[in-house]
Amino acid sequence: MNSQNGFLLSYIKYGENDAVLHCFTEEEGFQSYFLKGIYTKKNKKKALLLPLSKLNFSLNPLKGNGIQTISKFEMVKSNDIYTDIRCNTVVFFISDFLNQNLRHENKNHTIFFCLEEFIDELQDGNYQSHLILLMKILKIQGVAPLVNDSRYLDPETGTFTSEIMHQMFTEEISAVWKSILTAADPYRMKIPARFRKDFLDSVLVYYHYHITEFKIPASLEVIQQIFE
Repeated sequence: MNSQNGFLLSYIKYGENDAVLHCFTEEEGFQSYFLKGIYTKKNKKKALLLPLSKLNFSLNPLKGNGIQTISKFEMVKSNDIYTDIRCNTVVFFISDFLNQNLRHENKNHTIFFCLEEFIDELQDGNYQSHLILLMKILKIQGVAPLVNDSRYLDPETGTFTSEIMHQMFTEEISAVWKSILTAADPYRMKIPARFRKDFLDSVLVYYHYHITEFKIPASLEVIQQIFE
């Protein structure tokens, strides 16, 4: 029987009692699994199906061309990020973001480690950790901007220029990008609160230019409101 550790990104109800789970796993990247009976009254494990919860899945052997079925699952590590409204909002945003934009990602230990690191930061009350995670993923994917001495980031070319090339990439926002890109430990950086909304918007613009089939998360408006 195959066993996988993975972060739950989303799930949808299937029929009366079953569900299909979308996860990012340590050994196989993005995967979808079939889970029987999770909606029955006797099943108490639905409470474990929280966004970005780290779960261990025992999987039945795959038959034919369908998706694998989970025989049992357990939470690997519990935490209290779901009791804090700001943490909860960040988790929903990131799980939504990853669910839409990692669907073609195969095994990638670096991304998996980054998710573990991100959860630890959020657990410690780092409410800007989602911004850093999005930047780290750009680096992992090999599309992060190239840093030089110029002041303005051109999101289309991924280079810094001497003239502003996009209205969202002001000198201040470009400076935040440069600071994060060059920081030894970006999570220790403090992004000024007044820049966080515009910075997140700029990150999503950059993703649009550089990530194929990029989709803006539906939860964007919620996270923008909660941090206003």
